[in-house]
Amino acid sequence: MSDYIFGHKNPDTDSITSAIALSKLKNKLGHDTVACRLGDINKETKYVLNHFKVDKPIFIENVKTQIKDLNYDEVMSIDPKHSILYAYKLMEEKKIRTLPIVKDNKLIGIVTMKDIAMGLINGNYYKLKTGLTDMASDLKGKVLVKSEDEIEGRIYVISYFYKTIKKDKFLDENSIIIVGDRYDIIKHAIDSKVKLIIITGDNDLPEKYLKKAAKNNVNIISVNMDTYTTSKLINQCNYISSIMKDNNIVKFYEGEYLDDIREKIITNKHSYYPVVTKDNKYLGFMSRRHMLKPNKKKVYLVDHNEYTQSALGLEEAEILEIIDHHKLGDIKTDTPINFRNNPVGSTCTILYNMYRELNIDIDYRIAGLLISGIISDTLLLKSPTTTFYDKNAVNELNKILNLDIEKYAMDMFKAGTSLEGQSIDEIFYKDFKEFNINGNKIGIGQVFTLDIEDVFNRKEKFIEFIKKIQQDKDYEVTLLLITDIMKEGSYLIYKCVKEGIMETAFNKEAMQGMFVEGVVSRKKQVIPKISDALKILK
Repeated sequence: MSDYIFGHKNPDTDSITSAIALSKLKNKLGHDTVACRLGDINKETKYVLNHFKVDKPIFIENVKTQIKDLNYDEVMSIDPKHSILYAYKLMEEKKIRTLPIVKDNKLIGIVTMKDIAMGLINGNYYKLKTGLTDMASDLKGKVLVKSEDEIEGRIYVISYFYKTIKKDKFLDENSIIIVGDRYDIIKHAIDSKVKLIIITGDNDLPEKYLKKAAKNNVNIISVNMDTYTTSKLINQCNYISSIMKDNNIVKFYEGEYLDDIREKIITNKHSYYPVVTKDNKYLGFMSRRHMLKPNKKKVYLVDHNEYTQSALGLEEAEILEIIDHHKLGDIKTDTPINFRNNPVGSTCTILYNMYRELNIDIDYRIAGLLISGIISDTLLLKSPTTTFYDKNAVNELNKILNLDIEKYAMDMFKAGTSLEGQSIDEIFYKDFKEFNINGNKIGIGQVFTLDIEDVFNRKEKFIEFIKKIQQDKDYEVTLLLITDIMKEGSYLIYKCVKEGIMETAFNKEAMQGMFVEGVVSRKKQVIPKISDALKILK
């Protein structure tokens, strides 16, 4: 399975483009990775991907451990038309106690050693349904006359005199007889057009009987066993489907999560459980022991390093590396990892430098993604988070691209900032992150737009929505940051538990929709200011 590379929830352009760029870099270095996303891509990111003709990363809901992550046993299966005897020999040879029965790759039943044993005790000793050639093989015999492939009928072991059999007339077209070299009985059976004659003792039959049997559609096999042994084994030549369990099979789909099935396995008496695909294709068998040391999903994180911003089930995964430009979060690992955390304006700037350090060529598409991530996160290098390294990366990348940077950036921002047709919920959660500041839960959404009027036409509805989020999530501060790219500042719509947080944080009279000049960075400006205000008002 490929290792996953993904950014934070509610992904922005930097998050998506850095995931794609890191995946390309790792794969060039010989790793097997795939770029992923934890949510829908926004309009700006869609514009970037379309412009450079790059597919969006695959969507994943979580990185929880699934059954497909286990080292379950790939137990070989058999066809329902194999015999009970064949199944038994296979189970003995492979030292397995549960065998899957599969038709057209789909699981249709299972059989255990106990099922075979109970079949020998309680089975129907007189009924036989099996394949002629397979039965001859199971009984170590040979086919003398074959009129049909499948045999079904009632079994008789002939121990009567010929006259008794002829008088009682109990042989018919559904009869299967086991007999030695008693030609009078054999002739009568052929005349009665029985289904099958099994001749014991490895005896050959004169040609005239074989010809007549073929004419009357009577099947004949010869076995190298005595009549007693043959009669003991004949019942085991039935199809394995005759004793398999095909109802209420406890099985699990490969996509099911371990947390969801633990209780079912613990409370169930079975030792082994079939693993199948969603369309019931058989894959293997799992047991409790397989759950003790599951293979964790291997992941790389970009543009975040906090649990609340990452994939569900991250604590169950193995984090291989983190590439980020935000403050240190709360993610912990059991073993040392590569953790690159640089104070730059964009994760894509870090990725650009990694390509250069490793002397890996940057192609046109990757250059386009990297420059787009930097432009987006630094607001075309105007954000206070912008560093020399961001500017240098943009200059060097554009040597590959030869873009009109100003025009491309404005086209990208226009495509991304249009709020037409978007609900209040969609706007608020477009780029939403949750933070924990000294034990205080803070929720901040940020939207970059050139269409400020659309937001203010719905200001009261935004205020009511934020109040509800405040109550539901128990945030100390809930804030929507509406950043005007042209004016290089942000409007604030908020709800705080304590009075005075906004005034203290931004040093001006607080009111809904207040404009704070120069504030465009949630990470470098808003979070530190709110953190300081919370300390002062503690």
